[in-house]
Amino acid sequence: MMGRSSVPSVSGPLASWEEAYRLWLAAQGYSPWTVSDLVWQLDGLSCWLEREHLAVGELTQERVEQFEAARLTAGYSTRWARCTRLPLRFLRESEAVAAPAPVVVDGPVEELLADYRGYLVRERGLAESTIENYERVARLFLSDHEDVDGLALERLTAAEVSAFLARECPKRGVAGARDVVNGLRQLLRYLHVRGLISVPLRWAVPAVADLRDRSLPRGLDAATVAKLLAGCDRRRTVGRRDYAILILMVRLGLRAREVAALSLDDLDWRAGEVVVHGKGNREDRLPLPVDAGEALVSYLRRRPRTESRRVFLRVRAPAGPLPVTGVTHVVSGACVRAGLPPVGAHRLRHTAATGMLRAGGSLPEIAQVLRHRQLETTAVYAKVDRKALRPLALPWPGGA
Repeated sequence: MMGRSSVPSVSGPLASWEEAYRLWLAAQGYSPWTVSDLVWQLDGLSCWLEREHLAVGELTQERVEQFEAARLTAGYSTRWARCTRLPLRFLRESEAVAAPAPVVVDGPVEELLADYRGYLVRERGLAESTIENYERVARLFLSDHEDVDGLALERLTAAEVSAFLARECPKRGVAGARDVVNGLRQLLRYLHVRGLISVPLRWAVPAVADLRDRSLPRGLDAATVAKLLAGCDRRRTVGRRDYAILILMVRLGLRAREVAALSLDDLDWRAGEVVVHGKGNREDRLPLPVDAGEALVSYLRRRPRTESRRVFLRVRAPAGPLPVTGVTHVVSGACVRAGLPPVGAHRLRHTAATGMLRAGGSLPEIAQVLRHRQLETTAVYAKVDRKALRPLALPWPGGA
């Protein structure tokens, strides 16, 4: 039996693809040892195809599920049984295996949801995660109105909207209820724009009452921010990357999604500006602070060579742009290194706002940096400025 230290080889129908697979994995940034490990997995799939008398082109999704079930039955671990993701992706990109058939939209609910998704993408320019949340609520609401005659939305009333909310919101906490309310409001707006309902029923959807606006925005103090930044080992490329990400979020209040979307083309070094791609396909030019610019230059000098134009890249295979979840992990990882309780990436946005306010920035100036559409959104930070609010406090009865 071939030992683990030996160079694996592939037998069976996939043998001719071995060398191309190795090169493809290396281009993805996998180490030589990991490449050898993944070739072992390809060999297992190829041997199964040979035993089943199947050609490479017959490797459909159904066959893949059969292979994984057979491996689990034979006693293989989950890791070695469900090892088809990378081989299947490679074979599809090489056109050796056909791509999965597109999902057929069937039924009035699915047809309407498909058009609704297109509306959210093209006309609203929303992020994928937001679209998924809105689509989930829309499916839940529309499923209640499907009958033999279709959806019959022209007969939709405010009472039915209220009944849906009265049934669904109590099942959830404040955040979950807010998601349902926001999702339903967006769906009703779409239905009215498309002419599927004659009355703008989104006005029948009330806001969710909670205590969110009664608390202060939770920004981090200067000492905590210093600990987060000091935990980045800037002798390493990953440390320089993480340091640049944290600086941008603390100084400019960028969202995790905006950091992940930054492109090399967004950096205007001559003007000292950066283009930020915000919500709703909005683009804003912001001045690039000196310390943030220096952190970016330090990272870009060590940034791996790649065809990707994204500023921030993954440091582990597969190579490519750092996703939004990767940015949030940078923040949580910095907390762990600094020995601090974990905080979300949005806390750094609050930190930027409260820092500007304490430095003497006005609310309109903070709104411009944070790119708020309405000044009312920024007004919540006024509660942080206790010095300015103290003269407004009435004297306590009795002189206490």
